[in-house]
Amino acid sequence: MKRLLVIGIGGGDPDLLTLQAVRLIGAADVFVVIDKGEVTAELVEARRAIVDRHGSGHHRTVEVDDPRRDPTVPYAEGVRRWHEQRVIALEHTFTDDVGAGENAAMLVWGDPSLYDSTLRIVDQIRARRHLAFEVDVVPGISSVQLLAARHQIPLHRVGGAVHITTGRNLVAGGVDGLDDIVVMLDGAAAFTTLVGQPFDLYWGAYLGTADELLVAGPLEEVADAVLRARDDARRRKGWMFDIYYLRRRIES
Repeated sequence: MKRLLVIGIGGGDPDLLTLQAVRLIGAADVFVVIDKGEVTAELVEARRAIVDRHGSGHHRTVEVDDPRRDPTVPYAEGVRRWHEQRVIALEHTFTDDVGAGENAAMLVWGDPSLYDSTLRIVDQIRARRHLAFEVDVVPGISSVQLLAARHQIPLHRVGGAVHITTGRNLVAGGVDGLDDIVVMLDGAAAFTTLVGQPFDLYWGAYLGTADELLVAGPLEEVADAVLRARDDARRRKGWMFDIYYLRRRIES
């Protein structure tokens, strides 16, 4: 039977791979790479560097063009249609480009469990019952973990909770009752809507890469610096991967 390896690779630093990830990368016959175009070509190159370092040497690579989400339809519906197109494209790839008994690997930025669609897509492919294959999932060092490590902080108080969400949800749901918040996928700088509230901001971008950026301090004091850093980096690189932690200041 064919076997699919879904391998978390963290921020792209080969030194942050788990030993299990290294072992299974070396066992892969085919690497399936979703090509998102020139804007994120750096991400594809980072994956290639990991494969060159840890791959077996007899592997091959298959690139799959990533369908585009239609920005003119509501977000949830646009994502649903986008995922349907990915399902079909990847099902064809697993059928045509992976032989019986071979291991196909997909290298997932960060960790497959956090704001990544790969496992959801795999479930949909299996549910269609057109193709039988086994699946192994390897966790990766996520940007959440890297953010905490770089700033040398825990993400919650003693016995407390941490809320992980997106910029879109932060604006929609607000922060009432939330003291420790990790925000991912924030293209619109949602933290600026909280300036004036008693939060400290711990921000990081391109974590685990040579372009890593870090800013920390009271939200009202560092919000503008983060906006400038985001804008400058996006102009320079053409894309932005960032994450931040909001810690409410609680009077003792």
